Amino acid sequence: MNTTLKMREVGLKLVMTVIFTALAVVMVTPFLWMISSSFKLPADIFKYPIDWIPERFVLDNYKEVWFGKYPFLLYYWNSVKITAITVGGCLITSALAGFAFAKLKFKGRDFLFVLYLATMIIPGQILLVPRFILFDKLGMLNTHLSLILPGMFTVLGTFIMRQFFSTLPNELLEAAKVDGAGYWRMFWQISLPLTKPALVTLLILTFTWHWNEYENPLIFLRDNKLYTIPLALTNYVDENSTNYTLIMAASVSALLPLIAIVSIFQKWFIEGIASSGIKG
Repeated sequence: MNTTLKMREVGLKLVMTVIFTALAVVMVTPFLWMISSSFKLPADIFKYPIDWIPERFVLDNYKEVWFGKYPFLLYYWNSVKITAITVGGCLITSALAGFAFAKLKFKGRDFLFVLYLATMIIPGQILLVPRFILFDKLGMLNTHLSLILPGMFTVLGTFIMRQFFSTLPNELLEAAKVDGAGYWRMFWQISLPLTKPALVTLLILTFTWHWNEYENPLIFLRDNKLYTIPLALTNYVDENSTNYTLIMAASVSALLPLIAIVSIFQKWFIEGIASSGIKG
């Protein structure tokens, strides 16, 4: 009986492995084609059968993308600056708010948290006009601050950190309090170092959102020199609608930071998702 069950388990694992391997191949193939096409001449991009390794390997597409009419070097700097400051601010505010909602006892805490979560049902598009008017009055329109400041506060980030802080035993903080530790020390030296998986999860999510953000830069930025990567990609599609090799090179360049971030922090990201209770 046990042998039969083990054989069924092994067979099920084998079938699932084959299925997920096939799905992975289907998902990865377009990205491999995009990378391959970015090193080809325009005449070779639609050659059939596909030359996954280009016969004529060229770097001119990347030279044009990075130093041409729409220099990605400038747009990369804009996106890196906006994303880095926004993500850093988001991690700080979310960690502080999450700790307060999870470990500090004050009147109306749970009601305030539920009310804060309820703001997630408000579509972001509804707030565009009030934000546009506000930043116009403050003189922040057509500046990177109009993208950075709103992005530093996120309900989902507070929820993730609150869920993770809630898993920490209260006895740990009570022992620190007996030893004379204040709230700041309990947060900074005791609780925060234990929340690395949650912080990495939030880092990856917010980095992805703000790196790929298109709508807000399109509305709040007018100067071409302030554009971010998504707006630069739009320019490439408009200007080079038939030159697919340039579009592929620009797309690969835009994806590299996302691939690097996820690859580096994948281990903590999976652990943070499991610990915070987020499900797809």
